[in-house]
Amino acid sequence: MTKRSRDGDWAKRLKESFFGFKLHVKTDLDLGLIRAVEASSASVHDSRVGLSEPGEVVYRDKGYFGVEPRGWDATMKRGVRGHPLGDADRLRNRRIGLKRRPVERVFAVIKRVFHGGRVLVTSLPRVRVKLVFSCFCFNLLQLCSLGVGS
Repeated sequence: MTKRSRDGDWAKRLKESFFGFKLHVKTDLDLGLIRAVEASSASVHDSRVGLSEPGEVVYRDKGYFGVEPRGWDATMKRGVRGHPLGDADRLRNRRIGLKRRPVERVFAVIKRVFHGGRVLVTSLPRVRVKLVFSCFCFNLLQLCSLGVGS
């Protein structure tokens, strides 16, 4: 706990440390709309936040390797020491990556267009409200780009 943030926490990615919060979203593959939103402190691993429903296909990156999903598993494979990825696994990862593109676009738009890379609020409930509004704005932008309602 710091003076600036009551609920923020530290996370380490590669060799760099980050302080703050994380946004977790579930995105529709057909329209690219955000269907579920959750915010957590930065130290919570992504696999601890389950937005998927039983029976859904879950396209996940390599960070979820070894963690069972609630729905159908479509997690990217990761090479481990002494067992590099084969060609079939590389192709599988590429296909999953193509499906995950709309999800990564959500984070890019929220960060670059809405300047949501940093939040200046101090508690997790306030961060959730701010991120829910960012996701709502993303959905409005996505609906405009799809031409819905015109």
